[in-house]
Amino acid sequence: MGLVYHPAGHDDDLRVALVELHAGRWRPARELLWKTGTHWALRTSRTQLLAVAAARSDVVDVWLAEEPGSYDAQVMGVRVAVERALRAHRQRHPRTAEFEMKARGAALLAVRRALRDPVPWVCLVALAQIDTRQWRQEHRVRPDEPMLPSGPWGLLYEVNRRDPYNREAYHRVLQFMLGLEGPWGASLAAVFDFGRSVASQRPVGSPLLLLPAYAQIEQRRRSRADPLWRRQWAQKSTLDYTLTAFHDWFHKAPAVQLSVADLNLLAYALWAGHQYLEAAEVFEAMGWYAAREPWASVHEGVTGPDPGEALLLRARAESLAYARTRRPRAGPHP
Repeated sequence: MGLVYHPAGHDDDLRVALVELHAGRWRPARELLWKTGTHWALRTSRTQLLAVAAARSDVVDVWLAEEPGSYDAQVMGVRVAVERALRAHRQRHPRTAEFEMKARGAALLAVRRALRDPVPWVCLVALAQIDTRQWRQEHRVRPDEPMLPSGPWGLLYEVNRRDPYNREAYHRVLQFMLGLEGPWGASLAAVFDFGRSVASQRPVGSPLLLLPAYAQIEQRRRSRADPLWRRQWAQKSTLDYTLTAFHDWFHKAPAVQLSVADLNLLAYALWAGHQYLEAAEVFEAMGWYAAREPWASVHEGVTGPDPGEALLLRARAESLAYARTRRPRAGPHP
């Protein structure tokens, strides 16, 4: 069996809803969000991926037209508007400001309608990425941590009031910091400080324990020439964070919350840090579900038509082979 690149991973219900959205059918998404209820972490991740699937069509507009009173339809409208604004920003589209204003207005309406839902606040944090010069006051709030730059900390506070350690919100702040321009720009040291500050709070069961690893991948993207880069993963200061994520997130979070992206990063970090037995356990949990990153950014010295995939398969094979030599074999039957 070959690798399967699908963002839903082992979340079968999400996979079905994504397929149906691509086909222009919204009812499975409505059913999925109804079943998700107030499981905020799952609601956040599912609405984010649903929006990515829906942003290229009018399927959510059709849903809103048929069920104008549905709050889930309204939230998906916000999600789609934010996704389109962020895509426009990445593509330097001339209408980016227009898309951003529309998304912001929709998010503020959703905030007022559902006071407990963190998703509209997560959307406001996401939109901060577009404000690369921090024109908006809510994007230049002073942090409690003196080593961090000003940013959308008040918005993050509102998310935390509703869903502490919300994965997407913190990742959006990380991307905000990386995207700041000119004198407003955050250094890589500040990005590392942010990741380590969050992870040091020991949010057991949270994928944010991997935030230092994500910061390290960003360092790789900015300094590809470093031939000794992989060695950093075996250094104690880095390995401690990786193993904490393995023990306190991978082993303690519900399986449905183990995203494909996070599993791939953890597998890479363990393999690169020579923790092959632990890496094998993560690869086994992944099955054949894979993500393009971090492999596409770290494949130095690997050849082939898809060097990122080649590195993933190599790391998987090496880790599983090592595990087979170290795990006790079952004895003969009496």
